[in-house]
Amino acid sequence: MTRDKKNTQEKQSSASLREDLVFLLLKIGILAGLLLATFVFIFGIYRNTDNSMFPAVKDGDLALYYRLADDYNVSDAVVIEKDGETQIRRIVAKAGDIVDITADGLKVNGYLQQETGIYTETLPYTEGIDFPLTLGKDEYFVLGDARTNTRDSRIYGAVKKGEIKGSVMTLLRRRGI
Repeated sequence: MTRDKKNTQEKQSSASLREDLVFLLLKIGILAGLLLATFVFIFGIYRNTDNSMFPAVKDGDLALYYRLADDYNVSDAVVIEKDGETQIRRIVAKAGDIVDITADGLKVNGYLQQETGIYTETLPYTEGIDFPLTLGKDEYFVLGDARTNTRDSRIYGAVKKGEIKGSVMTLLRRRGI
């Protein structure tokens, strides 16, 4: 009888171990699914590929952005998709503002802007849009922080709200630490 009890206990033990393993794998699968859904629908990750936002964002930095932002403010760094190209840019004006870029610099609603963290002059490009530009509903004017030779709203005009993928929350520095 003791041998039969021992065999029964071993069978029960291995069945219990199998059940525990299946339950653990189920938990891991659910957790992985939730994590995937979070990064597909709520957050996004973008790897910056140029120095147009230098020094705030460098080439190679990873930007974690929030997709569900409903309203964007001036000075927010945002991830946009314009003409099939994904970029990080800074909002300098929003709906209803009048943007003008002259030899004096960036003017919004007639006032010359003094921006902290911008170390180059903001000058108009010879190609691109004509100024002054009045922004319509759900339109934003975006510029790179490195204002020379940066492809931004001076070239392609205002960015529609639907072209903004999200607001940058944090950066993970990958190079030049």
